[in-house]
Amino acid sequence: MISVEEALKIISKQSVDLGSEEVSFSEATGRVLDEDIKADRDFPPFHRATMDGICISLKDWETGMRTFPVFGEQFAGAPQQKLKLGSCMEVMTGAVVPENANVVIRYEDLTIENAVATVNVDGVSEMLNIHLQGTDAEKGKVLIKKGKRISHGDVGILTSVGKTTVKVKKLPQVAIISTGDELVEPDQKPEPHQIRKSNIYTLFSLLKSQRISFEVFHIDDELEEIKLELDKLLTKFDVLMLSGGVSMGKKDFIPEALESRGIKTHFHKIKQRPGKPLWFGSNDQVTVFGFPGNPVSTIACYTVYFQTWLHQSLGLEQSISQAELTEDIHFPKELTFFVHVSITNEKGILKATPLRGNGSGDLVSLSTADGFMELPADQSHFKKGEVLKVHLF
Repeated sequence: MISVEEALKIISKQSVDLGSEEVSFSEATGRVLDEDIKADRDFPPFHRATMDGICISLKDWETGMRTFPVFGEQFAGAPQQKLKLGSCMEVMTGAVVPENANVVIRYEDLTIENAVATVNVDGVSEMLNIHLQGTDAEKGKVLIKKGKRISHGDVGILTSVGKTTVKVKKLPQVAIISTGDELVEPDQKPEPHQIRKSNIYTLFSLLKSQRISFEVFHIDDELEEIKLELDKLLTKFDVLMLSGGVSMGKKDFIPEALESRGIKTHFHKIKQRPGKPLWFGSNDQVTVFGFPGNPVSTIACYTVYFQTWLHQSLGLEQSISQAELTEDIHFPKELTFFVHVSITNEKGILKATPLRGNGSGDLVSLSTADGFMELPADQSHFKKGEVLKVHLF
């Protein structure tokens, strides 16, 4: 067995470059940008009024003018007009500031009667209430750097520079494979010796939330059948996620079957609970995660290990979250313990409350969990108030 730290190093080294693809800006949220996004013109592209009101020339103000005949209106979206000196023009928020104008005075500071505007404030300044051309970004400036996960706000930037399609890192094509003679579909009534499938649909949900394409398969616990099914899947997908068949049982054939098909074993078993039997391997075409069959083990290994591999493959930095333990925990074994926790945010501090379950087969206990707190193997007692790493779903 290897440590959690060793397993993560191995997985990071086995990350792959899946290439890139063009997607519509409407489908880009959450994807990883594979190009720099640059300003195609100044931002804003013109001197822009930031208030509804009138615009004047500061030169007129400096001559002592405080009342201005109103000639014309400048609306947002209309071509720029020219202000006649000695007068004012009404201007709306977002409109281009008329030529010759360099002051915008808001309606709240005016009295307008009979097409004459009287200013009711004592002082104005050049470019008052004007958003200057190019002050947000000049043409050619990088607005979003390559390698960033695209946010909702980034989509607004993409559309503002005319990027209707954008280059992003490809996501892996995944096969989710359940194994086990005891499993039946969720819509079937199980016999007393059977259980409904749950692990693969947990993985289904996790992958779907990350917009990763996948297909679902099932293989019975027969070595030759497993080998035949693997032959069909190994060349079709970037990642295989197998649920079950990797422990020490007499029908746990997955490691043997994978090795017979040229998949190199990078490790099998980690000094951790839950998820000790995790199997990980690859060849030049495919990466394989053999998750243990117990539900808590599956989601723990997905969250800690597959997420690490995915972030590395997409060129993303692995973000590390920490939370404060809300109660004492004693874990005497020399294993890393991933305890599932509920997370609350109290005045900006994440608090992690351990959830008591009945081992790695206790699927029900995951219902109120938000992630796993990682308790290091070199420590047995963990005190309330300690700050430790958490892996969020």
